[in-house]
Amino acid sequence: MTLETGSPARKGLAGSPLDRWGGTIPTATPLDPEGHDTPRVNVLGVGVSAINMARTLEVIDSWLRDRRRNYICLTPAHSVMACYRDPDLRRIFNASGLTTPDGMSIVWILRRSGHRDVGRVYGPDLILACCERFLEQRYRHFLYGGRTEEIDQLRSRLQERFPGLAVAGVYAPPYGPLTPEEDRQVVQQINQSGADIVWVGLGSPKQERWMAEHLGRIDAPVMIGVGAAFEFLGGLKPQAPRWIQRSGLEWLFRLATEPRRLWPRYRSYPLFAQLVLA
Repeated sequence: MTLETGSPARKGLAGSPLDRWGGTIPTATPLDPEGHDTPRVNVLGVGVSAINMARTLEVIDSWLRDRRRNYICLTPAHSVMACYRDPDLRRIFNASGLTTPDGMSIVWILRRSGHRDVGRVYGPDLILACCERFLEQRYRHFLYGGRTEEIDQLRSRLQERFPGLAVAGVYAPPYGPLTPEEDRQVVQQINQSGADIVWVGLGSPKQERWMAEHLGRIDAPVMIGVGAAFEFLGGLKPQAPRWIQRSGLEWLFRLATEPRRLWPRYRSYPLFAQLVLA
């Protein structure tokens, strides 16, 4: 199947993956921009990396060692639907270093495409896994996003759970866009902190746009958009039990806890199912 840059696929799945800029490349070509053989599967025009948590940590480790700057988009079904409607956002997801499956429906689609070892890469789990994995190397973490109280709570909880964890800094941006001068100061703050990993908790699609706009300006090798992970790990929002997460019904749990805010997001799920099954 041919996938044109900036236009969603007419079918939900395809054998030809996407290159870093959203076009079609030969299936046999390694897809990861740094040479890692991480294939992508076309899900409604979004090239989702056929990957699991262990492999994601290996790729992040290589970026940190080589000091090669990349960003990671964690991708549930509602992000795919946002990309389906927005060509600019779709290009951002397809230009990422990794676009990982976050949500069991995406995991099942990738497994159905023949990638049996694919697993969910869930934001809160990825933060904890990176903190544990890179503790000995003393890599420095920067937390960007959320409210002041939640980001301070998260920093305290992480450092309590991982003694010696290097949190280079935190920044809770004000509501609304930053002025160019405010943005310049934030970039300077992050860069002067010596951060290696910048965790971006602005919610999707704001966090993906922020990472794409700041790639090349932020010195840290890794930026990762993690959505509501700051609130979950900070204890400000309840996480669905593991059995609900594994069953693919986490979206229903979250909708029950925040119906007014999340209904506009999840009402697109029936259309998502219809499109990928077409």
